[in-house]
Order: sequence, then C-alpha cells, then structure tokens
Amino acid sequence: MNMKTDANVLLSLTADDFSGSVAASAEDEAYRYLLDGICRGRLPQGARLIAEDIATELQMSRMPVRGAFKRLAAEHLLTLRPNRGAVVSGLNQAQMREVFEMRAVLEGLAARISAPLLTAKHIAHMHRLLSLMEDEPHDPYDWVNHHRVFHEFMCSFSQRPRLMRQISLLNSSIAPYMHLWRQQLSQPTDDRATHAALIDVLASRDPDAAERAIRQHVEETIPLLNSVLN
Repeated sequence: MNMKTDANVLLSLTADDFSGSVAASAEDEAYRYLLDGICRGRLPQGARLIAEDIATELQMSRMPVRGAFKRLAAEHLLTLRPNRGAVVSGLNQAQMREVFEMRAVLEGLAARISAPLLTAKHIAHMHRLLSLMEDEPHDPYDWVNHHRVFHEFMCSFSQRPRLMRQISLLNSSIAPYMHLWRQQLSQPTDDRATHAALIDVLASRDPDAAERAIRQHVEETIPLLNSVLN
C-alpha cells in the first residue's frame, strides 16, 4: 500500500482506494456524487431520485446513473422503485445498533491485524488527522469526514481490501446520522482525549489491546447515535 500523507487526499479516500482501484467511468462519477450526497445529508432519507434529473445535473446519459443506483441499492443505501427511480434508504434504532455492532467487530479485527504493522511515521500521521478533527469542532460535516478518515486510515494497514470495503459501507450508512448527532451537541465533547487514547493503544503494537479498545470505542457511540432517532 502506498501511503498518502496529504490529509486533503486522505479525506477523499474510499475503500476502493485502499484496494488500489481507480475510479474513472461515468458510473463511478455518478456513484461518488450520490454517495457524497447521502453521506452529507444533502440527499436525506426518503428523498426520491430520478435518473433523468441526476443525469442532467451531471451532464451524462441515464445509463451510468442507473448503474450507480443499482450499486447503491446493493449497498442498502437506496431502494429501487421500478420505473420510478430510487428512494434514499435510512436506519431505524435496531438497524443503527446492528451497524455499530458490525463496525465494532470489523474495526476491531482490522485494528488487531494493523497494530503490529504500524510504524512511528504512521502513528504521527494519525495524530495529524486527529488535529484536523480538533480544528473543526463546530462544523459537523468536516468533523465527520475527518473522523471517518481517521478510523479508516487506522484500519487500512490490515491490508484486507474486502474488510475495508465492508467498513467503508457501514460508515457510509451512518454518516448522515453522525452529522445530525454533531449538529445537536449541546456541549463540547473531549474527542481529542478519546481518540488519542486509541492511538496510544495502537502504538503499543498489542493486537489484543487494540481490538478491545476499538470495539469499546465504537460500541460506546451506540446510545449517542440512538438519541438522533428518538
């Protein structure tokens, strides 16, 4: 894996980038556009999407947009409506809990594999990513993006493309709710201390400790995100 140390580049990474593939087709462009809209809440739960409208907006034909619809439907982010486009899917409380439980297990596994492989340079870069999160405490969109990059960068050293793909898909499904949660915060949270503690555990190169720490960290977020759905 070629390490990209520019944080702005890292902020645009998806699991496909971790596996080394390069997106270049019109379908990929439509997919990324729609995925970004869903993650940022620009395309909220229940929003109806018409292939013709998206194609006009992106100045492309309908076929790649329909292909993007199918991909997002396979990832449970859209629900296809025959001859009527698609609708943005959402999560209820039970589904939210399930997603976070899956994240806890998968990120814990990735951390277990990654921990012994991390170098001092990688640890230093995680601290830089953490600083980016700290720089955006009042911007929910940028904070969530930085937070996602931090977690996916931390897991990426597992060198398991399929594992990273699943982690990325789970992160996409909860991103709109993460944004809402950050918007609704009534008081600051000590994000730096929480995530710095994760870095310290990873820096110990102890696989068991890394897995425990990540799983606990993710699971502790469940009640916070459930409050968004109440």
